Amino acid sequence: MTQNKGPTARHSQGMATRRSVLGESYVDKRVSATTDFERPFQDLITEAAWGHVWSRGTWDKRQRSIVTIALLAGLGHYDEMVMHIEATVRTGATEDDIREIMLHVAIYAGVPTANHAIKLARQALERMKGDKDE
Repeated sequence: MTQNKGPTARHSQGMATRRSVLGESYVDKRVSATTDFERPFQDLITEAAWGHVWSRGTWDKRQRSIVTIALLAGLGHYDEMVMHIEATVRTGATEDDIREIMLHVAIYAGVPTANHAIKLARQALERMKGDKDE
């Protein structure tokens, strides 16, 4: 049995990137709700997705956001897609970017998939505009 020696540098970088993309309150809520059962999974995605992939310097956060939303929509992972659409206020991806993403999803992943993704994207964008107005 191995002992946890604290967060690795990759994990620390991942947590910083995750917070910059998803927002402090979202990450704080998610971290505080993490159970012992899911902690290894959360550590994995923090290190691999956020610490390695999202932290690379080859693409900026807007580019990563666009690709991530397209993949999630195309694969039908709508909850995660909405979360990443909501993160666009921090990544710099625009409503025009999201519209173009959905057109690509329609062609490359299918109209029914894009139809549902567009509905959820529209709802998320409307919520975000409402939040901005308050």
